[in-house]
Amino acid sequence: MVKIINGQVLAGKIKDEVAREIFKLGGHRPNLAIILIGEREDSMLYVDLKEKEAKKVGIDTHFYKCLANIDEQEVMDMIDYLNKDDSIDAILVQLPLPQGFDTDGIIRAINPTKDVDRFHPDNLEILFKTCQHQHVIPPLLKAVLEILISINCQLKDKCVCAIYNSEIFGRSLAKVLECQGAKKVDIIRADDNNLTEKTKRADILITTVGKPKFIKKDMIKKDVIIIDIGIIKESKKVYGDVDFADVKEKAGYITPVPGGVGPLTIAMLFKNTLELYKQRHNL
Repeated sequence: MVKIINGQVLAGKIKDEVAREIFKLGGHRPNLAIILIGEREDSMLYVDLKEKEAKKVGIDTHFYKCLANIDEQEVMDMIDYLNKDDSIDAILVQLPLPQGFDTDGIIRAINPTKDVDRFHPDNLEILFKTCQHQHVIPPLLKAVLEILISINCQLKDKCVCAIYNSEIFGRSLAKVLECQGAKKVDIIRADDNNLTEKTKRADILITTVGKPKFIKKDMIKKDVIIIDIGIIKESKKVYGDVDFADVKEKAGYITPVPGGVGPLTIAMLFKNTLELYKQRHNL
C-alpha cells in the first residue's frame, strides 16, 4: 500500500522554523508585496491563503489587487515603485497572468534581489550555471527537495521523470535534481510520443500537467515515488494529475492533492522571503 507524504505536516515544520527566526529579529518583520491581476478563482484562493499564513509566521504582506484589464504599463510602474521601496523585501506576482500580459517582461521588471519566486533571468542564470543554489531556488523546487528529504530518498542513482507544462520550471527542476546527484532526469510534456515508456522507467515521477487523474498505474513502475504538483478544481472538487485509487497498490510514496505540495510551497515562499530580508539587511 502506498505511503502518503503529508505536506501539511512538513509545511508546519518549515513555518515554525521561519517564525522562530523572525522572532529573533527583535520586532523587525520581513515585508512581502503580492500583486494579483484579475479574478481567477484559484489565484485568489492562493493569495488569500498566503496572506493568512504569512501573518502567522510574522511576515507582513502588502496586497495589490488589479483588474484584469489594467494597462500593463501600470503594472510595470507598480513594480518599479516596489523595487524602490526600502520597506519591501520581496515581491510576488501571482501567476498565471490573464491572457495578453507579457509574463516574461513583468518578471524581468522585478528587482532580482526582491524576486521571491526566483524566476528573474538573473536568478535563473545563476541556477543554470552553477550548483551553488542556496538563495536562488524557486519555492516549488524547494518543496520538491524537502519532500524527498522527508522520506530519506537519496537521489544518487535515481532516474527522475518530470512531466511539465512550463519550460522554465522543467529546466530548473532538471538542473536542481542533477546538482543533487540524480542519475538521469527526463523532462517531457504530456503529449510526448514516448510518455509511458519514460514514466515507467522513473524511480521518481513529478507531474505538473493539470489534467485530473491523468497518471494511471500502467504508466508507473512498482514502488515509484510520485510528487503530484497538478491541481484542478472541477464541480467544487479538487483533483491532482494522479489517479490515486488506480495507483495506490503500485506506487511506493505519493503526495496527496490537496494537502501535499501546495502547503509546502507556500512555506518555502515564506522561507525565501526571510532569506531575502536577511540578505538585504546583511544578516
